[in-house]
Amino acid sequence: MKLTAACIQMRSGTEPAANLAAATALVRQAAGTGARFIATPEMTNLLDIRPGMARPKVRAEASDESLPAFRALAAELGITLLIGSLAIALEDGADDRFANRSFLIGQDGGVIARYDKIHMFDVEVGDGQTYRESRAYRPGETAVLATAPFGKLGLTICYDVRFPHLHRALAKAGADILTIPAAFTKVTGQAHWHTLVRARAIETGCFVLAPAQAGKHDDGRETFGHSLIVSPWGEVLAEGSATEPGIVMAELDLEDVAKARGRIPALGNEQVFSLKTFGV
Repeated sequence: MKLTAACIQMRSGTEPAANLAAATALVRQAAGTGARFIATPEMTNLLDIRPGMARPKVRAEASDESLPAFRALAAELGITLLIGSLAIALEDGADDRFANRSFLIGQDGGVIARYDKIHMFDVEVGDGQTYRESRAYRPGETAVLATAPFGKLGLTICYDVRFPHLHRALAKAGADILTIPAAFTKVTGQAHWHTLVRARAIETGCFVLAPAQAGKHDDGRETFGHSLIVSPWGEVLAEGSATEPGIVMAELDLEDVAKARGRIPALGNEQVFSLKTFGV
């Protein structure tokens, strides 16, 4: 089966309404060019890392304005739409942090699956900023495999890309495509982005769609861009620019998943092993 897929590259700012309008225009453009599966980046609705500034603008899922608009858009265009993530207020009362949540939306506008980012970006990368995602966002605890009309998708988000066992588990559970929507910093992107995304494709034999944020944002953050679509053999099929919003598209032949795994059956060759340590 062949599938035309697209990554939406954005430069989300601090106003959800403006971000919704920007994403909607790009999704419409991609669908008009023939894409049937379209993915947006991490933090599609709001990118603001300044302490406390995002809180007044984040809503619970039931009252968030972006999600119903994206559901209606998917139904109108007849596409499968992955919203890479939205900042969503938690409703259980046990935690005042948010969820960094992906939504896979079907052609009828229904939500097929939700995934809360598991690995929090708590790092100091040397770009003059300290990132402590866990202060504002509660990590998820469950990996998610979702069935779309064209195949099975393993959902991950941004910093998850550095944890290969998550993607391997998704591939072993049946994923044909891995989604890695991101807002990579410029420093870490220059060092590791292409290598990490290609490695996740190669070691799992999956297609990878990695839509990204790009450029200088309203909050002062600078993201790496370079949205990627990568084949199961590790080939870069399409790539976005370093700084500008836009669309990258590629045709995916899903039979290539079985072909790549047949050539290098690493998922089946995995062995159980023990670990011994030696030394003084």
